[in-house]
Parts: sequence; C-alpha cells; structure tokens
Amino acid sequence: MNLPLMPKATAVWLVDNTKLTFKQIGEFCGLHELEVQGIADGEVAQNIVGLDPIGNGQLTKEEITRCEGDPAERLKLNQPVIPEAKKRKGPRYTPVSKRQDRPDAIAWLVRYHPELTDAQVGKLIGTTKPTIASIRNKTHWNMTNLKPTDPVSLGLCSQMELDDAIRIAAARMEKLRPAQTDTPAGMGEQPYIDLGKMPQPDITFD
Repeated sequence: MNLPLMPKATAVWLVDNTKLTFKQIGEFCGLHELEVQGIADGEVAQNIVGLDPIGNGQLTKEEITRCEGDPAERLKLNQPVIPEAKKRKGPRYTPVSKRQDRPDAIAWLVRYHPELTDAQVGKLIGTTKPTIASIRNKTHWNMTNLKPTDPVSLGLCSQMELDDAIRIAAARMEKLRPAQTDTPAGMGEQPYIDLGKMPQPDITFD
C-alpha cells in the first residue's frame, strides 16, 4: 500500500477542505477512522499544519470530487510517494548533526508521554537507556539546559512512528490496569467469624 507524503498532515487538509468521509480519508492516509475523527474534533494533530495533496500532485480535484460523490469510492494516489514502511531492525541511525538534539527530545517524551518505555524511546530517537534514565531521574549532566522539544519537529522520528509507539504503550497500560469489581470502596472481603467460638458473657441469676 502506497501512502501520501506526510499522511497525517494530508489528513488534516482533507478534513478541513473536503466532504470526504473519515473512512475515505483514513484509508488514503493509512490512519484509523477514529483517528481521523479525532483530527476533526481537534483532539489529534492539533499542532500539525495541513498539507495540500493537490498542490504537491498527489491528488487531483477530479479525484476528490469523484469520491465526495460516493462514500463507497476510494481515493487513488496520483503517484506513489512513500512505499509501505518496512520494519527496521536494530537501533535507529541518527545523523551526527542531529545527535545533540536527542536529550531535548528525550525530555519531551518523558514529560508528555511517560507511558513510553525506555526501549520505545530509545528505538524512536536512537539513544541509550542510561541516557534516558539520567533524564528521567534528572541526573543528566546538562539537565538545566535541556529544552523539551517534540522529536518529530527535530526530525528524529516521524509522526506516524510516534503515534504507533503511543498506541502500543496505551494498550500495554490498559492491560496492566486492575479489573474493576462491584465491591464498594473500603468494603473488602470480610473474614469469617465462628459465633460458636466467641467468648460468652458470664451471666448469673439471683
């Protein structure tokens, strides 16, 4: 499956400028239908500027009009831009010019997405667990000068990679959440008391 350039930014533009359904936009951009609805509701991709797929030649006005007229139709990419991503093996390579930005990106992830594991953070931006731990514990040598910055804006990972990591972390947290019971708060299981073994009062009659 081929995806448009900057899928989430393209989805933002399509939500704002067309009458396409959430499902049509989601399938074209490789996003879940509910995620597209979140974009429309302002809950997702709040800081992402829409990318016009007509202006960069990925869609035509005629193609959008065709699909607006029939919700069952699917948008066809005018030219393949990004082939389906292949899973990467091993740690991410970070260009030397961007390595100085990694501590700022770690600080941002630790602050805004503490549910991400050290392994996930390391895979996203190509860093080591000791570095992540030092920033979590605020023992990093340059802690006072760190400026938490979105790793996507720094070019250390893509928005899709970040969103995938957050979804995986959220699913893991959901599994770890204890199951709710019908027992009222403060009313745990009550111990069994054998009334026959309880001491009896000494009662005498005159």
